[in-house]
Amino acid sequence: MKTRVLTGITTTGTPHLGNYVGAIRPAVRSTQSGEVDAFFFLADYHALIKCEDPARIARSRLEIAATWLAAGLDPDRVHFYRQSDIPEIPELTWLLTCVTGKGLMNRAHAYKAAVDANRDKGEEDDDGVNMGLFSYPILMAADILMFNANKVPVGRDQVQHLEMARDIAQRFNHLYAAREPLFVLPEAVVDDAVATLVGLDGRKMSKSYNNTIPLFEGGAKAIKSAVARIVTDSLEPGQPKDPYASNLLPIYQALATEGQTETFVKSLQDGLGWGQAKAELVAVIEAQVAPMRERYELLMARPDDLQDILVAGAQKARSIAAPFMAQLREAVGIGSASGIAAKSSGKPKRKGPKLVQFRDEAGLFRFRLLSLEGETLLISPPQADPKQAGAMIAALKSRAGEVALDMQPGTGYQVTLDGEVLGVAEAGLDEAQYQARLSDLTAALQELGD
Repeated sequence: MKTRVLTGITTTGTPHLGNYVGAIRPAVRSTQSGEVDAFFFLADYHALIKCEDPARIARSRLEIAATWLAAGLDPDRVHFYRQSDIPEIPELTWLLTCVTGKGLMNRAHAYKAAVDANRDKGEEDDDGVNMGLFSYPILMAADILMFNANKVPVGRDQVQHLEMARDIAQRFNHLYAAREPLFVLPEAVVDDAVATLVGLDGRKMSKSYNNTIPLFEGGAKAIKSAVARIVTDSLEPGQPKDPYASNLLPIYQALATEGQTETFVKSLQDGLGWGQAKAELVAVIEAQVAPMRERYELLMARPDDLQDILVAGAQKARSIAAPFMAQLREAVGIGSASGIAAKSSGKPKRKGPKLVQFRDEAGLFRFRLLSLEGETLLISPPQADPKQAGAMIAALKSRAGEVALDMQPGTGYQVTLDGEVLGVAEAGLDEAQYQARLSDLTAALQELGD
């Protein structure tokens, strides 16, 4: 079974070279093995917490989507969507908010940092703190739990939020799904081996430090200009230099082959001038970035095509989110409004057996056939693809009269169609229980077929 991995990208800026080396490139490579079920989303709801410039957020959504696609992300192999295109996420956020203690949110690092900053300035603890900042970890938990991600790659500063997501999921499971957990408990993945690219001044490359090398913005000219500003010592051409004390080498090494790096190191030790060294660094960056830039510019020039890709990604993601949200609504008691509609129309609600989809602890897709009293009459075998589970439900509904019952008192029974097992039931029933269950199952199958 594939491991489900989820990554969110906040839409408040334009990606730079450090983002590409540290996050985009390794994430895209991880999807090419075919061993993960990957979810990548543009976290535009999160962006609203710290950015009040609509134009910036709108532009950033396009730029970041185009960057990931230009870097090789294949939308057909992953789920690539905008957070705001999945209405089930804010709905789930509210369900999770209702089971989350305020005390847990009080301990969130971002909120505590804001409170500490206010105290240092002699201001009220919550001055300037909005509810988006305060409850940010709940929205993050909804992002993760909506798709029952097994693993979430994060920086060390985000590990606490993953732990909170686990706490919230456990609380919800305890309240509403004690017998069959609805949520998988996600695991944080902190990869210390992932490169943190140094910037122009030797510190971590970050827009906060104004020390970045642009990825696509400004083209080759902007890259050359940024590299020219990298801080070096005053050694003249011809004088031996220590490559490992230079800010050039870590950037060069992150983008060059091993052989190119060895040659670069030796050239510096032999006296290569800093100007020529910077020119070689620009060449190495351009060799990798230029082909991506061409794809990026094509995507940005055709925003409607980019929108179509994101809409298709949202539809694929919602094929999972919508049925799961329906199940969560049932779990908390606010399920289908069909009962209200039937009452208002004056027609009695027709009761009968129910097929309910869910995901098991392993993250696989299954369904139950419930009797009128809510008793489980059968449970389907696990499926890795939700479409497989959906096809089995459709077959059971449309061909209920054709199924075969393989009955063995004392060991349970199974329902098959054309030799395929659609569902099994519990073992250990005595003869009377077995006959009663058989009667209920036969009646339920007949109801489904009517």
